[in-house]
Amino acid sequence: MRLATATGIEIEPLGENLLLLRFGTGIDRATNARVHAAAAWLREVEMPGLLDLIPTYATLALHYDATFWAGRDGEPSWRHLAGTLQAVLATPPREATAAGRVIDVPVCYGGEHGIDLAAVATHAALTIEEVVARHSGGDYQVAMLGFAPGFPYLLGLDPALRMPRHAQPRLRVAAGSVAIGGAQTGIYPAELPGGWQLIGRTPLRLFDPARAEPSLLLPGDRVRFRAIDAAEFVRLEQAPA
Repeated sequence: MRLATATGIEIEPLGENLLLLRFGTGIDRATNARVHAAAAWLREVEMPGLLDLIPTYATLALHYDATFWAGRDGEPSWRHLAGTLQAVLATPPREATAAGRVIDVPVCYGGEHGIDLAAVATHAALTIEEVVARHSGGDYQVAMLGFAPGFPYLLGLDPALRMPRHAQPRLRVAAGSVAIGGAQTGIYPAELPGGWQLIGRTPLRLFDPARAEPSLLLPGDRVRFRAIDAAEFVRLEQAPA
């Protein structure tokens, strides 16, 4: 069951208290920008009864209070909310990218921290230095969090650096590992299994449940990688949080 809005957004229910707004089907920056712009707009208008907004590449999930949005005359709560959303989203939202934070992420590339860096360079027909320069010179945006708490999926990878995942995932990937998976780059927030190509590691702690905001990076944030050497990695890793 799905409704289409005048702005081309499709709305469908997922269970009793989750509504999905679908902006497209692909993984691209333009579609993702629409997702974050809509999320920012809904936060700004402060629609009542919305408990959480969960952006992904091309969709925005709305966790809502089904009791608050209960319809009249037997109308399902999701249809009542969907009708209000169509009116709210008819007003073009401002771009969300301007409000996103810019986060500097230091990365020690190669060596024990980036054991796949040489393979990525060979695959791309580039030198290791060129791979580091291109990766650290990119302008990335956190498209979504997923896979594990605090894992950022980043859009903006140089097309020359795209490389398939490993056919056989590793059982353990160190926390902070910066990696490439297909057309995306990401950072492992904890020691996890994974099949992405490991090119470096950051000493930053991406996810800490003890912090007021557990995730260091949030959807819509922009990320700038900064190449550091092994000595600075150790210094930053040992610095007080």
